[in-house]
Amino acid sequence: MAIIKPFVAGRRFSSTAGAGTGTGATYSIAATAFTTDTGAAATAFPASFAYYNLYINAVIQTADTSTVTTTTITIPGGDTLDPATPIIVEFVVT
Repeated sequence: MAIIKPFVAGRRFSSTAGAGTGTGATYSIAATAFTTDTGAAATAFPASFAYYNLYINAVIQTADTSTVTTTTITIPGGDTLDPATPIIVEFVVT
């Protein structure tokens, strides 16, 4: 039997904390406020993914730090970050 390698790829999106709206538990950043790896404006986050990683100021965050949909990432308390703080979301798709 032949070995078939699974397809795995990463999709990265970058923005800054200043692109978000809301306060406290409702602070979120729209997918359209991000750029892709190619520098193009993002239109949505992947609808299907194995997992995602959130980096705030280049530091990976724990899973309880955020929630994500195809249109937004919610980061409770993210409104307390400096507006220039880089936010990177990496989706691993299969």
